[in-house]
Amino acid sequence: MILVTGGAGYIGSHTVRELRSRGYDVVVYDNLTTGHIEAVGDAIFVKGDLFDVELLKDTFKKYGVDSVIHFAAYSLVGESMTNPLKYYHNNVAGTLALLEAMVACDVKYLVFSSSAATYGDTGEDIISETSPQKPTSVYGMTKLMMEQLMADFDKAYGLKYVALRYFNAAGAHESGEIGEDHNPESHLIPIIMQVLNGKREKLGIFGDDYPTPDGTCIRDYIHITDLADAHIKALESLKSGASSNAYNLGNGNGFSVKEVVETVEKVVGKPVKREIVPRRAGDPAVLVASSDKIKKELGWKPEYDSLEKIVASAWKWHSTHPDGFKTK
Repeated sequence: MILVTGGAGYIGSHTVRELRSRGYDVVVYDNLTTGHIEAVGDAIFVKGDLFDVELLKDTFKKYGVDSVIHFAAYSLVGESMTNPLKYYHNNVAGTLALLEAMVACDVKYLVFSSSAATYGDTGEDIISETSPQKPTSVYGMTKLMMEQLMADFDKAYGLKYVALRYFNAAGAHESGEIGEDHNPESHLIPIIMQVLNGKREKLGIFGDDYPTPDGTCIRDYIHITDLADAHIKALESLKSGASSNAYNLGNGNGFSVKEVVETVEKVVGKPVKREIVPRRAGDPAVLVASSDKIKKELGWKPEYDSLEKIVASAWKWHSTHPDGFKTK
């Protein structure tokens, strides 16, 4: 049995859907602060908080949990800079509580949703796992600290983990039944979709004076189902005896904010109203991941390997669910 923390959230729910399609038994553990019960599907659901160590222990024992996939964390870069207390408390202390429960119940395997934000602004065109980790945001720092917690718990208690570092998860399940629904929304592609759906007047582009070809930030976008597949492959590697590890996840291609907007306009066939607004604190100019290591070691390969495919799947969800999971 696999316990998925934050399994009612965007990445968590898609991973749960993929796990269930492959025959895995899953318990979703989520406090529904930002998640959606409608996204859980047919998995077992336990409403709980990471800080409720006793409930975590009871859940582990009741369902015979032997492994955890951990998504439960706050993830807004800008908010992390203005409210670091919230991020260090929830992300770092919450993970420590989860690890405490895992050690107490002898749960040995953990796959962790880390972030390319742990690298910060490396100045490198392509970031590898050996690039220096110097976060430029509190959010990135909390993810790096969470990785360090796991490394220490591996040495002391034999808890094996894989940290998956990715930046821009995007797209939606091919069925169109689940997709991205955050409040507030902070991710580029769904914000563009909200503009197209008339839910916001225009897109604000955070700065056009970065040292990039068109002045806007460059990011590596990876489809949500490809992410889910990587989490499953990582867990299977641990359960087959692999050592703890860290992997980057991405398509290896960077797209600027302006290029993403133009791709959406091309795929959807509608213009996107936009304006340039001041830079957002903590944003590196370029974040593009090399995924060579996970491809070589775990045989992972993105199926949604073009921005057009990612955008098309996102539009399938947003066009039929303009109000997210509230849409009747």
